[in-house]
Amino acid sequence: MALSDMSLEELERLEVVLDEPADLDEFWRTTLEQAAAHPLDVRRAPVATRLTTLVHEEFSFAGWGGDRVNAWLVRPAGVPGPLPAVVEFIGYGGGRGLAEDRLTWASAGYAHLVVDTRGQGAVWGGGGATGDPAGSEVSAPGFTTRGILDRDTYYYRRVFTDAVRAVEAARSQPDVLADAVSVTGTSQGGGIALAAGSLAPGVRAVMADVPFLSWFRRAVLVADTEPYAEITRYLAVHRDRVEQVLTTLDHFDVAHLVARAGAPALVSVALMDRTCPPSTVWAAHRRYGLRGGGRCELAVYPFNGHEGGQSHHWRRQLEWLAGQLA
Repeated sequence: MALSDMSLEELERLEVVLDEPADLDEFWRTTLEQAAAHPLDVRRAPVATRLTTLVHEEFSFAGWGGDRVNAWLVRPAGVPGPLPAVVEFIGYGGGRGLAEDRLTWASAGYAHLVVDTRGQGAVWGGGGATGDPAGSEVSAPGFTTRGILDRDTYYYRRVFTDAVRAVEAARSQPDVLADAVSVTGTSQGGGIALAAGSLAPGVRAVMADVPFLSWFRRAVLVADTEPYAEITRYLAVHRDRVEQVLTTLDHFDVAHLVARAGAPALVSVALMDRTCPPSTVWAAHRRYGLRGGGRCELAVYPFNGHEGGQSHHWRRQLEWLAGQLA
């Protein structure tokens, strides 16, 4: 395995210039106002497990269009609340899995909300439990081209809105510290976390590990693996719709959205990552907080691919978030 894109020295010299859509703020303001017309309608129910140190609950809320989004809420047993919370979003194709799958954040004393990605959960892991009732026009296999000809119908409009609603749902709970809700995720989950941290008010901190969904216009030119290759394959067929597609993607590009972020962030990049090319992650890092004032710390893994730092990075996240909350 070799460098997939640029060396760290080349990244540090890279000038990231993006043409942000003029209507980006208005588009997301309108989108979130439409979502807010539906009550959050949070529902919680106990889940029995054999894990005696943690409490598990089935957790759901109304996402985009009032559609039900499912999650797990995991908390340390016997620890009085309210607790700081971590809302986690999932990598491409995966779902929230089994209740027992993710234990670290709750074991460290947090309320941990593990959120499904609508329509996903049948590619890897323990599965998902949230459908996507919205249909789409013709698309390539996968999720990245669903509804891609129009910003209003694009799949990630619903996903990012669900993520903002997940943060709101967590903050609304009496056993959660409303001013200490952070977001995290890896790959697609990292991109969703960056979007949520930029669009949802009151996020305390953002942790995005080797994030997807950044600098689309470059990614589709330099990434030769899925999921970006889904878009490349679509454009290879729809030769007359290239700019239409790229204009849609501009409204969901986290390299644009993160300029609005005000919370501190920890982002990781792997220099041998063929799935999320380092230059695309770098763009999100460099543009983070340009308008919102948030600062972004970058963790670099020179000899890793899309697996990133794994347990080494998760340990770093635990230390980093404790520092932010202190």
